[in-house]
Amino acid sequence: ALMQSKRARVHRLFGRCVHYAGLMGERFPLRRTASAGARRVGAQGLTGTDAKGVPLRRSKRGWMWNHFYLLEEYTGTDMQYVGKLHSDGDRGDGSARYVLTGEGAGSLFRIDEKSGDIHATKRLDREEKAYYILRAKAVDRFTNEALEGESEFVIKIHDINDNEPRFTKDLYMARVPEMSDMGTSVIQVTATDADDSTYGNSAKVVYSILEGQPYFSVDAETGLVKTALPGMDRELKENYQVVIQAKDMGGQMGGLSGTTTVSITLSDVNDNPPRFTKSLYEFRVPETADLGATVGLLRALDADIGENAEMEYRIISSDGPGMFDVFTNKSTQEGVIVVRRPLDFERKRQYSLRVQVENVHLNPRFFAAAPFRDDATVKVQVEDVDEPPVFERPSYVMEVKEDAARSTVIGSVSASDPDALHNPVRYSIDRRTDMDRVFNVHAGNGSVFVLRELDREEAAWHNISIIATEFNAPRQMTRVPVFIRILDVNDNAPTFATNYETFVCENARANQRIQTVSASDPDNPIGGHRFVFSLAPEASGKANFSVRDNKDNTAWILTRRNSYLNLQRSVYLVPVVISDGEYPMLSSTNTLTVRVCTCDRDGNMQLCNAEALAARAGLSTGALVAILLCSIILLMIVVLFAALRRQRKKEPLIISKEDVRDNVVSYNDEGGGEEDTQAFDIGTLRNPEAIEESKQRRDIAPEPFYPPVRRPVPPPPPARDPGHGHNGDVREFISQRLQDNDGDPTAPPYDSLATYAYEGSGSVAESLSSLESVTTDGDQDYNYLSEWGPRFKKLADMYGADDSDRDS
Repeated sequence: ALMQSKRARVHRLFGRCVHYAGLMGERFPLRRTASAGARRVGAQGLTGTDAKGVPLRRSKRGWMWNHFYLLEEYTGTDMQYVGKLHSDGDRGDGSARYVLTGEGAGSLFRIDEKSGDIHATKRLDREEKAYYILRAKAVDRFTNEALEGESEFVIKIHDINDNEPRFTKDLYMARVPEMSDMGTSVIQVTATDADDSTYGNSAKVVYSILEGQPYFSVDAETGLVKTALPGMDRELKENYQVVIQAKDMGGQMGGLSGTTTVSITLSDVNDNPPRFTKSLYEFRVPETADLGATVGLLRALDADIGENAEMEYRIISSDGPGMFDVFTNKSTQEGVIVVRRPLDFERKRQYSLRVQVENVHLNPRFFAAAPFRDDATVKVQVEDVDEPPVFERPSYVMEVKEDAARSTVIGSVSASDPDALHNPVRYSIDRRTDMDRVFNVHAGNGSVFVLRELDREEAAWHNISIIATEFNAPRQMTRVPVFIRILDVNDNAPTFATNYETFVCENARANQRIQTVSASDPDNPIGGHRFVFSLAPEASGKANFSVRDNKDNTAWILTRRNSYLNLQRSVYLVPVVISDGEYPMLSSTNTLTVRVCTCDRDGNMQLCNAEALAARAGLSTGALVAILLCSIILLMIVVLFAALRRQRKKEPLIISKEDVRDNVVSYNDEGGGEEDTQAFDIGTLRNPEAIEESKQRRDIAPEPFYPPVRRPVPPPPPARDPGHGHNGDVREFISQRLQDNDGDPTAPPYDSLATYAYEGSGSVAESLSSLESVTTDGDQDYNYLSEWGPRFKKLADMYGADDSDRDS
């Protein structure tokens, strides 16, 4: 209420000042001295002459319009007066009528048609619209003719201080490095005032700090926040809340203000060196620790964070160089000491290390403050452990000739217990590496010897593992690989490199080459093979061919005469002796098969036996046999396929439906039921009207001259049951039918069977045959079925129900 009253007084006072200043023409540049904002220059009249002596005439001018000014946010009860319009054509008799058009005419601004007074009907806000452009004219009230032309004028809204400054953000976030110098810029805040900055001090903003002193300051004009103290330490305080005020009217009394908060965080810099938590670290490690095993952890503290707290550890001195190493755990920034070389309690039991820690990212600005590193001493105690035996070498290589006798010693291994007790060691061979038991080792001294005969051509190397075990601790064992090389001995005679077969032409000439042979030997002499070829001595006297050694481990087979006749001899066997050049010298006799063939003048074979042809083509007898078998199998498949196709095309035995009449008979005659004793009589079925004696069998010739043989019927046995005296009649009936069927030449075909059987007497259920069922259903009593047990329950229910129905 106090603020509104104050604003109302300002509006009234300021409105009067503007109105009077407008009338006086001093504050506002109006052309007219009257309140309407225009002035009249004067009437016509001579005022003198110009430079040429021409008389000057002053003419009467009309009204000249300028600006009207109006205060915003008017709070009075009456309409706010704007100004007055008057025309020279208005004689004051009320005939002139003033008309107002343009922005806000009729709604915001209203003119008195008679007097020309303009009033504002509503309270205006400069921040919404700063000025309004209107047009005015004077017309005759009766004739509606224009007394003057239409003129345009502007009504400007004068600003008052009715808007406080507003910051662009409610909360500002800023960061500044710790230990920054005084006056370091942090952030710039900005506040705006919606009032008119071209008029008065309503929009002149001044910044000041309400909270955050004495750490920060703000520039009053620019809003730039700066540090006010040097050396602010993040490790002591990291976050600050600074409240900034923006006040208009140049910060004077009565101005409006707004505030904002700036959250300032000190960012970390590397201003603190790392420090070990202890000056001496002691660790214990067993001597059997693997390479890379962790010995202990070193921890250093750094008050900085992030990359400024990253550290690097290193060993700067040690009484066991290279025995240990240290690296940094990147996640925990701890120093990890690990084993780099094997430890031995018997050799050295304690190590002393000097470890240094240093920051990775250094800031030269703080070098002078303190060294950014720290040192600590590390003592490592090696613990004694019962260790397995240790071999003198990591592996052994031995050699033995392949003709070595059994139990020959080829070498030895040696292992010892590294512990202080020096327990004795026992040796053995891991049989998984020597499945054939070719070698063995002496359990006491480690001598390796041969158990079986060796053959270099079978296996040139043997890789075995020997185990050394402590006598008192069998679980303490060590393995060592032993590589045994088998040295070659000349124990294999050379032979042909392949199975040679060749031919010779009948018209061949002497000393003509017919084949080149080579040899192979599984032995591997140091200087390489050197084979000697020759003809066997037993064939030298009457030889038809000769052997020429080419001195390059090959030989030629040459002819010794001019012609060979196939008719006289078709095959020659040439014995070739091959010797090696090793000690002891070994040789073998190999046979070359030469066949005699007919050739043309150029030596091309034209005619030869099959074996020779195969030899010429490079095929052996086995290959020819395989090819022949394949051909026979293929031919059999073709023949079988053709036979199956012919069988598919063969006409069926029965072509038309009429031919089926002897095999399938269709008839509509009803059978005689159970009393029909002529069942399966095909002849009767074919022709029911035929006489029984005229029936003939279709599969055999009829023999009507031989009557059917009657077999003697054995006398029926005496009846055991008075109620079954008819059993003899049944037996006689069946026997008679059997005789008739066996002796009837017109009986059915062999694939038909007539069976007659009698179940015999003594059945509790009596006979199930319907032959004696000559009585009606009404004479039968089926109540006894219910007494036969659960298997006859269904029949008892069926027939018992019928009896009950009939009784009812």
